[in-house]
Amino acid sequence: MSNATTARFSRRGLLAAGGALGLGAVLTACGDDKKDGGADTKGSGDTKSGPWSFKDDRGTTVKLDKVPANIVAFTGVAAALYDYGIEVKGVFGPTTTKDGKADVQAGDMDVSKVTVLGNVWDQFNVEKYAALAPDVLISTMFDDAGTLWYVPEASKDKIAKLAPSVGISVFDRQLTGPLQRMWELAESLGADMKDARITEAKKRFEAASERLRKAAKAKPEIKVLVGSASPELFYVSGTNLSIDLEYFKALGVNFVEPTEEAKKPTGGWFESLSWENVDKHKADVILMDDRSSAIQPADITEATWKQLPAVKAGQVIARSTEPILSYDKCVAPVEALAEAIEKAKKVS
Repeated sequence: MSNATTARFSRRGLLAAGGALGLGAVLTACGDDKKDGGADTKGSGDTKSGPWSFKDDRGTTVKLDKVPANIVAFTGVAAALYDYGIEVKGVFGPTTTKDGKADVQAGDMDVSKVTVLGNVWDQFNVEKYAALAPDVLISTMFDDAGTLWYVPEASKDKIAKLAPSVGISVFDRQLTGPLQRMWELAESLGADMKDARITEAKKRFEAASERLRKAAKAKPEIKVLVGSASPELFYVSGTNLSIDLEYFKALGVNFVEPTEEAKKPTGGWFESLSWENVDKHKADVILMDDRSSAIQPADITEATWKQLPAVKAGQVIARSTEPILSYDKCVAPVEALAEAIEKAKKVS
């Protein structure tokens, strides 16, 4: 299979359910090495002047005469930087919903104060981007080829000529790795990482993680299924490749795993089921994709879904499928899963 074909196929898989992408988009493969926090960062020492450099997860070192002021980033990256006190000029990716409200991936950003270059997959206004006079573009990467998330294949070369880029890998590693990389990036951009609000958020994340570890150890019989819903199909995610699920699994959570054979057509990310077969896997707790591209549990009308034991027991919670990589935003998903396991009844 050619690299181009593999890329398109992998992105389609990611979008659909398991990894971290948006339903219905055609993706391309990309990534970096598998070492969490393996790249180096170098701040200028004086974050108000320069020079500035940062080694990203492609092994590429971006060097500038001064710390970037005009930053353009994928929405989720911009939301993470915002939590660290770094504001961007432009964003691309799911930013606003159809009713004009902030998308879940925008976090606490005031979306009215940023230039939105594209709100959906394959949408990126290059002219608006150029007008921002960008110093750097920052995005995540969902494969090991270095493709920047939500940067369109058709216009990536034009975009690359306007400013250097930084890629943070969120592929096939545990959540703590990308969290540390985003911390390092924010620090290099001038964030005060000793701010009490930031240090307390990290402590809360560590406490939540320990709570989840204890909950999983106390109730190893509780099986957790990870799903995402579209009108035609229900997607069951495997735990490999996704940063949140790999981390939760390392903490001891007992996940339902699609067979390798079932995941083959999707590059290992997930298994596709018709709604008639949504009861194929037995589970006590169901984690459901919270992105706006997926149908939310309250809106699922399929009778087969409503008859699932976990659904009938009210043991369905949201999953931050594309976690915002600040410690503050990663506390709630960990706490929610810990609480769900603590309270769960064995229904499978």
